[in-house]
Amino acid sequence: MPTNPPPWTWSTRGRAAAWSPEPAPRPRTGLNAEVFTATLSTVHDIGYARAAVERIAAAAGIAKSTVYRRWPSKGALIVDCLLDAFGPAPPEEGADWAELMSPMIRWIAAKTAGSGVGDAFAGVFSDAVSDPALREILSTRLQDPCRLALQGALDEHENRVLFFIDVAVAVAVGTLFPGWA
Repeated sequence: MPTNPPPWTWSTRGRAAAWSPEPAPRPRTGLNAEVFTATLSTVHDIGYARAAVERIAAAAGIAKSTVYRRWPSKGALIVDCLLDAFGPAPPEEGADWAELMSPMIRWIAAKTAGSGVGDAFAGVFSDAVSDPALREILSTRLQDPCRLALQGALDEHENRVLFFIDVAVAVAVGTLFPGWA
């Protein structure tokens, strides 16, 4: 009676037989975009706190393990969603504080007004207060690149740029989420 071949093969080259798995399938193109869309949709529908990785994976139509292969935590996934949603915002070279403050606040407000983006933004920053690993991810992936771009554009010391970012975010977040200010 014929049987289906096993999903692995035995190699008899050399002295001992060795197990050799079939090659892994290629990653799906566009998977990150699908996961980001599912993440922001889930956050919008049920809130940041209830948007577990299991629910996000189900909404994206993938296994939870697929999410965890790409992102070590929900926080890391949310940070990458925010990076994707915000995109680059290069300030104009040679601009001064006054020329940048109003457009920066409008840019932050417009980006966080997107479906699920504001909730994800507020939630991930709130979680970072008690999660040092998430604080590090936020710092290296989101805040530092923004700070360095502003430092270059404004030709200012790091502390002044950090103050500018704090003010811009506080004004934008305080406008959009009055309870957070």
